[in-house]
Amino acid sequence: MEKFKILLVDDVPENIYSLKMMIEDSFDVEIFSALSAQEGMEILMKEKIDLILTDVQMPEIDGFEFVEYLKNIDRTKEIPVIFITGIYDKDEYKSKGYDLGAVEYITKPIHDVLLNSKLKVYIDIFEKRKEDEEEIAVKDELLIHQSKMATMGEMIGIIAHQLKQPLNILSLYCNDVKDSYTYNEIDDKFIEDFSKNTKEQIEYLSETIDGFRDFFNPDKQKRVFEIKKVINKSVKLLMNRIETANINLNITVKEEMVYGVETELEQVVLNIINNSIDAFIEREELKVKEINIEVLVKQNYTILIMEDSAGGVKEDSLEKLFDPYYTTKSSGTGTGLYMVKLVIKNSLGGDLKVNNSEKGLRYIIALPNEKPHQD
Repeated sequence: MEKFKILLVDDVPENIYSLKMMIEDSFDVEIFSALSAQEGMEILMKEKIDLILTDVQMPEIDGFEFVEYLKNIDRTKEIPVIFITGIYDKDEYKSKGYDLGAVEYITKPIHDVLLNSKLKVYIDIFEKRKEDEEEIAVKDELLIHQSKMATMGEMIGIIAHQLKQPLNILSLYCNDVKDSYTYNEIDDKFIEDFSKNTKEQIEYLSETIDGFRDFFNPDKQKRVFEIKKVINKSVKLLMNRIETANINLNITVKEEMVYGVETELEQVVLNIINNSIDAFIEREELKVKEINIEVLVKQNYTILIMEDSAGGVKEDSLEKLFDPYYTTKSSGTGTGLYMVKLVIKNSLGGDLKVNNSEKGLRYIIALPNEKPHQD
């Protein structure tokens, strides 16, 4: 289990040693120590620290300057700080520390009971937060599983539709053989055409089955891949639905790359396109039916923009769109877009925004295009 991490900052080694002994006598925590603010910053850039205990009077950079610097950095600005000082009774020190965001003062000489009572508060908060995070993680896993099951159900329906067409054509070819034999019309050209046409349908069946098998591939290995491949595969799986609904699909994509799990991004793209198709089906009166997909690159991120012309959603619904079990459909589980958000943020390390454009709903997805250094 992850331990509570404390950083001790003091320019006197003996002070750090005695403080460390006092803490370790009462708590099972992980302690880091630094003899200067510079050393402290180096540790903070490498470790996820939960609480800082820092001396006020230190050479070069004192405790106040150290904390002021921390509050200007996103990674460290929320870490609680306890000042350790022998001059707490001076009002200017007291008010300055609290203005900087210090949560506590401990005066020297340090009383072990007082120190323990203050530390226990933060350790209890840490443990409660971890419990909450674990509970949320379990719920998220369940929701993702439910969403994938719902998606699988939808995909089985799409598979059935995709396979029926070539099977019907093959059935017609078989009937044609029977009729042609009856009327003595089978010749070399007939055999050649029959062979060519049936092979085309069988290849189509094989490609369709392979496409769906790849879609449900459990491989979770992260790698750099071409986003165009993901878009094309997702579109191909839904092409029959797109054509049946008379939707114009416009794709602008080049050789942009994404780092993550390829099959998970496929599910995200397919889920969003599927939602747009459902919206068009529910609003049959719409004359302009378009889905526009555009990809561009900004620094270390590949930006995927997906927009439809189905009219969007009400503003109050927009805020709830990614809440678990919330849906705007007449029938639906409400887990699909929640899964989309979780996959983008947690699995792909990206970010997601959605808004109403002039035409309809627009998704803006930022995805890393290279492997992070710490991954």
